[in-house]
Amino acid sequence: MRARFIFGIGLVVSGCLSLSMLGSAADASAANIRTLAAGVDAHYDHLRSLEADFTEVYRGAGMDRTESGTLWLKKPGKMRWQYRSPREKVFVSDGRTAWFYVPGDRQARKEPAKKLEDIRSPLAFLLGKTKLEKELHGLSLAPDIFPLEPGDTVLRGVPAAMTDQISEVVLEIGPDHQIRRIVLQDVDGSSTEYRFIDQKEDVAVANSQFEFQPPPGTETVEGLEP
Repeated sequence: MRARFIFGIGLVVSGCLSLSMLGSAADASAANIRTLAAGVDAHYDHLRSLEADFTEVYRGAGMDRTESGTLWLKKPGKMRWQYRSPREKVFVSDGRTAWFYVPGDRQARKEPAKKLEDIRSPLAFLLGKTKLEKELHGLSLAPDIFPLEPGDTVLRGVPAAMTDQISEVVLEIGPDHQIRRIVLQDVDGSSTEYRFIDQKEDVAVANSQFEFQPPPGTETVEGLEP
């Protein structure tokens, strides 16, 4: 009986130590995530502008589409997505009005920026105007998603906004606290992935880069959704 009692005590102690170690590991992981998120916030908060080459990959509804181009961002709230491949098009906002235009089309679509719910709008992370832990609930490591670059960290969280469209956001963050990749998981099962390379910070970008005038003969249509 004494041997069984001692053995039972040993199991209890071992279990308590294991739970304690798991709790400590969880606390350490949460602290590391908070530190990483704060580092990303601090990195982008000080930026005034950003230029990067991007690749956009959409998967869903039996489609697999890849597009690429150059992105310019400038505070406050200005962005320009200049698509070049496989088709020229532009998505641009001066912080007040957003436009979408495909050269050769007879229509240019516009919408007030404050009403904008385009899928590109969560990329406010890159404008340094949000806090990751505030915008992504339940921010945690994503060990099941391999980073594009060795040494990068992949996080996931549930967006605080656009929950009717986006169920999860995945971020890949480099050791320099740059966001290298953003994956938006839609509620319908599709996904849109943005990869950023050759990021240039605090470059000189004229405000005119974020202005748009429809070419002569182009009809202006309210609302970005076709």
